[in-house]
Amino acid sequence: MHTKRFAVTTLGCKVNQFETADMVEQMQADGWQLVSFTAEADLYLINSCTVTARSDAESRRLIRRARRANPHARVVATGCYAQVAPSDLQALPELDQVLGNEEKRDLVLHLEQGEHRVTDLTCLKTSGPLRLTSFSEHTRAFLQIQNGCETGCSYCIVPIARGPSRSVPPQEVAEAVRRLVASGYQEVVLTGIHMGAYGLDLSPCSNLTELVQLLEDQNTIPRLRLGSIEPNELTDDLLSLFRYSSRLCHHLHIPLQSGSDSVLQRMGRGYDTSFYYNRITTAAQLLPDAFFAADLIAGFPGETEQEFSETCAFVVSLPLTDLHVFPYSIRPGTKAADMPGHLKPGIIKERAEQLRILAAEKRAAFQQRFIGVPLQVLGQRHNPVTGQVTGLSRNYLEVCYPGSAQLLNHEVMVQIDGLEHGLLIGNTTHPVC
Repeated sequence: MHTKRFAVTTLGCKVNQFETADMVEQMQADGWQLVSFTAEADLYLINSCTVTARSDAESRRLIRRARRANPHARVVATGCYAQVAPSDLQALPELDQVLGNEEKRDLVLHLEQGEHRVTDLTCLKTSGPLRLTSFSEHTRAFLQIQNGCETGCSYCIVPIARGPSRSVPPQEVAEAVRRLVASGYQEVVLTGIHMGAYGLDLSPCSNLTELVQLLEDQNTIPRLRLGSIEPNELTDDLLSLFRYSSRLCHHLHIPLQSGSDSVLQRMGRGYDTSFYYNRITTAAQLLPDAFFAADLIAGFPGETEQEFSETCAFVVSLPLTDLHVFPYSIRPGTKAADMPGHLKPGIIKERAEQLRILAAEKRAAFQQRFIGVPLQVLGQRHNPVTGQVTGLSRNYLEVCYPGSAQLLNHEVMVQIDGLEHGLLIGNTTHPVC
């Protein structure tokens, strides 16, 4: 009897990766065998992203590639591109079926039915709690505690692609963390689409700080890391938890998007540079060793030279460690798509490159601060040729140090000796008890 084989490829964010892991489990429970996306399969599943025009193009490329790999296979697209523009995908001759994000929850059923199906996610207000999903690296587990967003930034397609905010009840999150720790994971990363909105949809109402306090009191996970948090959700209470917790890693991702007040207003971000400056400098004073990252969009519609200069100057003034730079990409269906003053691609590319140069300078300056300092590092990869382990510090720095494969998934103190090729180099001193 022929074993049904399926292959999956995933584009985009961690949430898509969680959902791919969940879909793989569903398929395997139904008797399917997972194979590489480059192998011949009976079914190819493309879990798409639509944050940028480039991600749309990559999804189409992967669909065509799947059809070439096996002309007789079934090719199915799901994910955010499928959710937002199903008719565009249905028009592709290489594609057999389009399924939306909600359809991932009952993938096998929808595959059996064989029909295009994309649920209107704006109807999910009363859908109940989010089903818990997670996926793992070798030493770190990522736990999705929230999905959806209702912020409505003018450039963003995510509210259409993901629907309203839905949260996992706190006790379910706590139980999932206990299971992950029992499985040997030393670090859990909590994440979601709009994590600062966690718990507001639950009954009784909760919030992110209460959830983190619950996990802190549970006293199980050695290292707890948070995903992206909006500046107006970085509360004093949450910062106080960071300061006094022995588990919370000193690493915050706080989206900025622009350093110009006029651009922030057009983006619909709901804060100005003064507010952002206050939040991040307060955080830096309380957590002087913390890694602070920010998202920035280069070339937003109407962005003048003056506004871009304001962004660069503002970024220089901030205690940021790294920037995730996104060249602006028009998304049909967003308010920004209809705004005047869309910039030429060459200008957008040039501005993005300038911001990336600033990011590299800030990252190197932060790394230099820790030469001669011991860091707690969790071993993640071992190179048997060099006898070196590469790991991640609590404040999100990659560190290379001598050791055997037995140091993997163990936290050790590493004395930092130098910086080579963008990587901190050190020597292990002793295990962290």
